Amino acid sequence: MRDLSANHDLMSLNTATVRKQWRLDQIIDECARRNIRAISPWRDQVAAVGLDVVARRLREAGIRLSGYCRGGFFPAADASGLAAALQDNRVAIDEAKTLGAPCVVLVVGSLPGALQGRPAYTDLNRARHEVHDGIAATLEYARSVQMPLAIEPLHPMQAAERACINTLEQALDLCDELDPAQSGMLGVAVDIYHVWWDPKLYAQIRRAGKKRLLAYHVCDWLTPTADLLNDRGMMGDGVVELKPIRNQMEESGYAGYCEVEIFSEHWWGLPGGAVLDTCVERHKTVV
Repeated sequence: MRDLSANHDLMSLNTATVRKQWRLDQIIDECARRNIRAISPWRDQVAAVGLDVVARRLREAGIRLSGYCRGGFFPAADASGLAAALQDNRVAIDEAKTLGAPCVVLVVGSLPGALQGRPAYTDLNRARHEVHDGIAATLEYARSVQMPLAIEPLHPMQAAERACINTLEQALDLCDELDPAQSGMLGVAVDIYHVWWDPKLYAQIRRAGKKRLLAYHVCDWLTPTADLLNDRGMMGDGVVELKPIRNQMEESGYAGYCEVEIFSEHWWGLPGGAVLDTCVERHKTVV
């Protein structure tokens, strides 16, 4: 297993971690100041600053991307909605190319309208079929511009609103069906907040292997959890066995960044610099 204790060269910051403290341009500056060499930005944060401006600022700071958040949300109430989702994913891929991202992370979506409390339908199998077809169509475009797609399974608590792909096994089944040659263009983003509990986790990481393991997101699971979306823990503050999971990732061929992604009202309420400094320290000691 790689030694992270000497430096934080292998740390990436998912910019949602300090999204309420700073705009993306300031996040880039603060990361550069701390020698954080990679980030994974969100599309709305990029849009607020400007795609070309962000691309230039990243080049000037010498900061790479570990991923781009996010594509997906394929299911829709009707044909026009399905078409709009495909077009939006094409735009996300184009943005990722401009920024030099290694992959676009897919949060695949589920029952359309459920996030707003008004689901257009409640047929989860239909949603999963629409996800299958949406990824297949998006993969065709992604191949044409050489931008890998990383399916991120989400915890079952978010199965209705955000993602009907809820285990690494489900995500890999899709990968094997749509990309049987393991071309490197379709894989998974392993976010421990969503998969740490899965009794098949280690076996499925081994199954994924080097060609499918495209991204790795770290945080922690607090007990008790006050909010199922916005109460992620800082690494080391919860119950996730961080080092054994990373060991399995690396034994299975993963050699990329450990991306810190913390949605947390607690950490959003603290000064951004203190949050980044804590991320760096925990990355060296507990990840």
